[in-house]
Amino acid sequence: MVLHKLLFCFVTLEEVNSQIALEYGQAMTVRVLKADSEVMPIVVVQNATVLDLKKAICRFMELKQQREGGVKHISWRYVWRTYHLVFQGEKLEDDKMRLKDYGIRNRDEVTFMKRLRKK
Repeated sequence: MVLHKLLFCFVTLEEVNSQIALEYGQAMTVRVLKADSEVMPIVVVQNATVLDLKKAICRFMELKQQREGGVKHISWRYVWRTYHLVFQGEKLEDDKMRLKDYGIRNRDEVTFMKRLRKK
């Protein structure tokens, strides 16, 4: 039982470095709202691109699954084909564009929104 609890407390070096970067103002937290109302606090560097945010979301979910169990594989290709990331009504469609160019700042909220199917 003690070992089981220790596994849930495991923190990666990557997470520690992210927290340090936040403290020094080198990173920001983007709050990503999922359809089930869960908010994922995603840490990215200040000049992060949309692609950096997507990769950080993947990593966040990967770590969460390792800690909690549950679904073993997520098809991110399917996720990004099916959902947009949206900030204040604007779709974050250009993976190379910086988040700050969309106006995204520390603690701002980005939403997962289902794409409308084209007929």
